[in-house]
Amino acid sequence: MNASIEDQLNPVKCVGMEQVVGAADLTIDHMLQARQRIAPYVHNTPILTSSYLNERIGAELFFKCENFQKAGAFKVRGACNAVFGLTDEDAALGVATHSSGNHALSLSYAAGRRGIPCHVVMPKTAPQAKKDAVRGYGGLITECEPSTTSREAVFAEIQRKTGAEFVHPYNDPRVIAGQATCSAEMLEAVDGLDSIVAPIGGGGMVSGTCLTVSHLAPKIEIFAAEPLQADDAARSFRAGHIIADDAPVTIADGLKVPLKDNTWHFVSHYVADVLTASEEEIIEAMKLTWQRLKIVMEPSCAVPLAVILKNQDVFRGRRIGVIVTGGNVDLDRLPWMK
Repeated sequence: MNASIEDQLNPVKCVGMEQVVGAADLTIDHMLQARQRIAPYVHNTPILTSSYLNERIGAELFFKCENFQKAGAFKVRGACNAVFGLTDEDAALGVATHSSGNHALSLSYAAGRRGIPCHVVMPKTAPQAKKDAVRGYGGLITECEPSTTSREAVFAEIQRKTGAEFVHPYNDPRVIAGQATCSAEMLEAVDGLDSIVAPIGGGGMVSGTCLTVSHLAPKIEIFAAEPLQADDAARSFRAGHIIADDAPVTIADGLKVPLKDNTWHFVSHYVADVLTASEEEIIEAMKLTWQRLKIVMEPSCAVPLAVILKNQDVFRGRRIGVIVTGGNVDLDRLPWMK
């Protein structure tokens, strides 16, 4: 196990998020401050391994289990950093967001810990388990159609009525700095990583990973994993500019949203490649994880293992960090159930 990152660096500089207007302004000190800010409200999640998967792939895989995180997903890191970084005056009006699920329940959790309202716009098609969890944390849900256009239009009306602070699910520097704490924990726990693979939709986790790794371990390659049926990040990566799909259809419901300017900054500068997997490959990887690691993960989180299995020639012989981003599944609608 490595020494803590704080011990390896100079004392954390006090840097204000009010000076951050975009991704390019974020520094490693923003991650370190986020880590201190959110520590009382999040877990340092465990890392699991599987000798079966290592032998099958010919690599060493280290699964960072954010499915064991508070609220069941990594997004609680960014949500807590945003909520607990607000002034009392701004916090009084509450927070608001649009999300297919995990950011919604994470922001509801964070707002509940601070005792402020949380308004959430969610697509009608979001898993019932995620809607129930949001309400359980006190979140106030307004439903929309499952498209980017509908989501943003409905949200604009909610924000106009409430005046709540908008916390974007991923295109928010405060959120990116919070997500960056996940890979910091991984670097402390596992020596000698060659690669890190994380799922990509809007790119919040991948961006946070890039922020941390580019400063602390720049030789590690970062791969983004995406559903083939929602492959706008892969197409953007190859085209050199953002390509946004409005309403892709995939079992990986958390990866349907497009890149935005802040996350594109990190993807375009620091990601080695964006790899895709079919629906069948995602389901098979999800089943394999349940069977071999004995953990509950949602379809979006199975995409990294799916692309590793699909591209074994790329990953063979490497030590690979795999970020399992969440475990909020609808148990009555598992993808292999008929």
